[in-house]
Amino acid sequence: MFSTALKSFSSNISSNYVIDSSPSSLSGPWKIYNAKKKSTGKTVSIFAFDKRSLDSNSGGLGRSGGSSLRKAQDEVVERLRKEASSLARLRHPCILELVEPVEDTRSGGLQFATEPVTTSLAVLLAEKDDQERAGGVGGRSSRYVVEDADGGRRRREVEIDELEIQKGLLQIAKGLEFLHESAGLLHGNLTPESIYVNAKSDWKLSGLGFSSPPQDSKSSSTVAPIALSEVLNYDPRLPRTVQLNLDYTSPDFVLDNNLNHSADFFSLGLLIVSLYNSPHTSPLKVNGSTSTYRRLLSSTSTTPSQNNDFLCSRKLPRDLAATVLPRLLARRPAQRLDSREFQQSQYFDNILVSTIRFLDSLPAKTPNEKAQFMRGLTRVLTQFPKSVLEKKVLPALLEEMKDRDLLSLVLQNVFKILDMLPSKERAFTEKVIPRLREIFLTTSQVPAKLGAVSERDNAKDAGSMVILDNLGTIIDSCFAKDFKDDVLPIIHQAMESSTNSLVDASLRSLPTILPVIDFSTLKNELFPVIATVFSKTSSLGIKVRGLEAFLTLCGGQTSSMDQGTDDLNGIISNKNPSTRPNTNAALDKYTIQEKVMPLMKAIKTKEPAVMIAALNVFKQIGAVVDADFIALEVLPILWGMSLGPLLNLDQFQQFMTLIKSLSSRVERDQARKLKELSSTNDVSSRNDRGEDFMSFGALTPSNLGTNGAEDDFEQLVLGNNRVTKKSPPVSNGWENTVSNSSTSSIKSPNPQSDATMFSWSTPTPSIGQAVGGSRTITPDLTAFTPLAPASNIPRGGQMGQSLAPSSSFTPLQPNVRPINMYNNAFPPPNYTQNTWTSPNSSTSLPGFPQQGTFGQSHGFGISPPPQSSNYNAFPTQPARNQWNIAPPPPSSQQQPAFGNGAPASQQQAKKSGLDSYQSLL
Repeated sequence: MFSTALKSFSSNISSNYVIDSSPSSLSGPWKIYNAKKKSTGKTVSIFAFDKRSLDSNSGGLGRSGGSSLRKAQDEVVERLRKEASSLARLRHPCILELVEPVEDTRSGGLQFATEPVTTSLAVLLAEKDDQERAGGVGGRSSRYVVEDADGGRRRREVEIDELEIQKGLLQIAKGLEFLHESAGLLHGNLTPESIYVNAKSDWKLSGLGFSSPPQDSKSSSTVAPIALSEVLNYDPRLPRTVQLNLDYTSPDFVLDNNLNHSADFFSLGLLIVSLYNSPHTSPLKVNGSTSTYRRLLSSTSTTPSQNNDFLCSRKLPRDLAATVLPRLLARRPAQRLDSREFQQSQYFDNILVSTIRFLDSLPAKTPNEKAQFMRGLTRVLTQFPKSVLEKKVLPALLEEMKDRDLLSLVLQNVFKILDMLPSKERAFTEKVIPRLREIFLTTSQVPAKLGAVSERDNAKDAGSMVILDNLGTIIDSCFAKDFKDDVLPIIHQAMESSTNSLVDASLRSLPTILPVIDFSTLKNELFPVIATVFSKTSSLGIKVRGLEAFLTLCGGQTSSMDQGTDDLNGIISNKNPSTRPNTNAALDKYTIQEKVMPLMKAIKTKEPAVMIAALNVFKQIGAVVDADFIALEVLPILWGMSLGPLLNLDQFQQFMTLIKSLSSRVERDQARKLKELSSTNDVSSRNDRGEDFMSFGALTPSNLGTNGAEDDFEQLVLGNNRVTKKSPPVSNGWENTVSNSSTSSIKSPNPQSDATMFSWSTPTPSIGQAVGGSRTITPDLTAFTPLAPASNIPRGGQMGQSLAPSSSFTPLQPNVRPINMYNNAFPPPNYTQNTWTSPNSSTSLPGFPQQGTFGQSHGFGISPPPQSSNYNAFPTQPARNQWNIAPPPPSSQQQPAFGNGAPASQQQAKKSGLDSYQSLL
C-alpha cells in the first residue's frame, strides 16, 4: 500500500531511506513505517499521512458543503503539519525526537522521520484489551501475536506492568514540565494516541497539533493559540482521530473555556485511570459531544472521584488512589498537582522507580556517584521486569560504556542482565556486540596502524577481565560465527597483554571457549598465540598456565576443571554453568609432535611447579602419540626432568610412575608388533639365518686337531726318532683314540676300494711319494669334511654293528692326517695295505719312504697297536659304515710283529683296521 503512495511522493525521505512496504503500526491519522537510511543504515520510523484518507467520511455533499469540507481538511493538514513542526523546535529526552523534517507530497500528504518507535500507547492498550478478551487477564502480553496488513504474524514485544506504568508516567511528567516551564506551551490533547513507545521502552510525548500557549502567558510565543470554540465542536465529516478527543479533555476547556497548564494534568489523571481500567478507556465517554460532557460532570456519580474509585473497574494502587488522582482530577485548577509535585509524590517512592530516575539522569551525575550507582545496581536488577531490563536498563548501561572509568562496572551489570533475559541472543547480538567491537577492537587497531606502541590501559584491561569472567554467558548468548569474529579477537588481545593477571585469565578460559571454535581456528589462530605467549614469558606463573593450556589443547583436563561441588550426598557435580566439558576435538597428533613437543623440549627452568605441569602435559601426549615417538622423544625428556635437583621425593615418584607407565606401553606395543610379524613369517627360519650370519668358518679346537698338534710339536722339537721310540700305550689308548675320533671321518678318494678306511687309518703311500726324514707334512685342513662314526665302540663291543652318521655332533680333529694331502701332488695311495713300520726302519731314498716304511715317517706319529690274539672277539659279519666301506676280512692267523720286511700280500692277510687294536680291549 505504501509503495503505491510512494510513487506519488517526491521527497528527500523517499529517496534516502529504504522504507518497508507495510506499516508497523497506526496512530491516529498517521501510518508508521520502519525504515533505514541508505548511507548509514540507521533505523528510523516514517510517519506518513495521506490526505485522501480525509474523504472517507465526507459522504455525498453539495457544492457548498464540498468547499467547507475542503477548508476543514486543509485545517486538519495544517494542524498535522504543526504537530511535526513542533517536534523540530522542541528537543527533550521525553519528547519524540525528529530525525527528518516534515515534507509535502504531490498528493498533498505529509511525512516525516523520527527515532524508532514501536507503537503508540493507544494501540498498545487496544492490543492488551484484545488479549484479555481472548485469553483472560494475567496473560503474557510480551508474547501477544498480531497480524500485519500483509497477513504476516509478529509478536508485540511490549508489556504493561506496574513498573512500566510508573516509568512512563514519570517520563510524560518530565515532558509536560519541559513544555510548561521551558517552551511555555500546554499540550491541549494529552491522550494515549499522543504518547509513543520507542525501541527502548521509553514513553515519548507527541501529538502537539493542539498545543497552545496559555491565556495568561506573558511570554511571547511563535505558536498561535487555539480557538476553543472551533476545536470543541465535533465535525462528523472528518475522522475522529484528527479532532480533539473530549474523553480526555479538561473541564477547563469545555466548561470554563480557559487555556491553562493545569488542564494537561487533568487529562493526565484521566489517562492514568485508563491504564488500570478494563477496557483501557477513559472514565468519561462522551463520543465527541460537549453536552454529554457537561451532563456527566454535573453529577457526582458520573464524575471520576475518590468516592467512586474514579470510575475504574479495577483496583488502583493505594498511593495512586489516595494522594495522586484526587489532586489530578480536582475540579479547580489551583488544587491540582503541577509537574514537580507529581514526580515527587509517594506513588513513585520505591527502589525500582528511583533507580530508573537515577539512570535517566546518569549523564549529569559525578564520577563517584556513577561508580557507586553501578556497584549497587547489581543488587536490584533481579527485581526489574524483563522488558524493562532489555529495553530500558540495558541500553542505558551500554551508553555509559564510553566512560572508560566505568567500563568494568557497566559490563558486570550488562552480563547479569543477559543472564536474566529469555531472549539473550538477540539482545547480545544486536546491542552488546557492536559496543564491544567499538571499544575493544576498533580503538586498539589505530596504534597498530600508526606503528606506535600502545600504552597500558588499565580501564580496558579491567573490562577485558570482566569479559573473560563471563565467557559462559557470552557463549550462551551468541552464535559460533559471532564469537569467532567479535569475541575471540578480544581474547587474543588479552593473551598478548602485558598484564600477567589478564594473560592468566585468558589462558584459564580455554576449557570454556573450545566447544564453540572449530579445529581450524584452534590450530591456526588460537594455538600460535598461546605458543608465543608461552615461549616469550618470563613469569613462572604464566609458564605453568601455558602448560595447562597445552594440556587442554591436547585433549586433557586441568585440575581446575575436575573440581566440583560436593554437598555430601555422595555425588559430586559441577554447578558452574560456564564450565563445559572439553568434548571437542583438540590438536591432532601431527601438531602435537611437530609444534607442542619442541616447546616442551625448550623448557629450561627446573622449578617443581613447572616440572609437574609439564609432567601432566607429557602424560596426555603419551596417550595420543605412538609408542615409537614415546620411546625416542618423550621418555628421554622425562628422564632429564625427573633428575631435577629441586624435586622432592613425591614429585620424583610421579615422574617415575609416568616413565614406567609409558615404558610399559612401549613394551606392550613392540611385543604386539613382533607377535603379529611372527604370525605371518617363519620365526625359526629367521633365527637359523640369524645364526648363520654369525658363522664365519672359524676353526674349533676339534678342527685344529689337538692330539695331532701335540704329536707334531713333539716331532718338530724332539726329532722323529725320539717320538717313534715311544711304546704304544698298553691301556686307555684305544679308548682315547676312539672317543676323540668317534665323530670324525673322511671319505675315501677311491670309490672302487672295498677296504674300510677310518679316521685313524694310515694310508700307505706308493713309491715316489715324498716323505720328510725329520719334518712332517702340514695338511690342508680345509680341503675335506671330517667324517664321524655313528657311535663310539666300547671295550668288548661288536665290530659288526653298522656305523651310522650322527645327526648332531661337534667336529673333532682327527688324529691322523687326511689323505687329501696327496691329491694333485702325489698319486693316490694303495689303501689295501695297512703296514706298520718298525722303529728301526730306515728309508732307502732320501725324502721318499720305501714300501712298508710309511708307518715310521708319516706325519701323524701314532704308534701301532699291540698284537693281540683276541681277534675272534670281533664278529665275522662284515661291518658297514655310512660310506658302505667293507670291513677287513676276518682271519684266524695271528698278526706278526710290526716290521717293514713283510710283503704286501702277507700284510693283507694280517689283521688290519680296528682288528689291530683288539688287544687293547
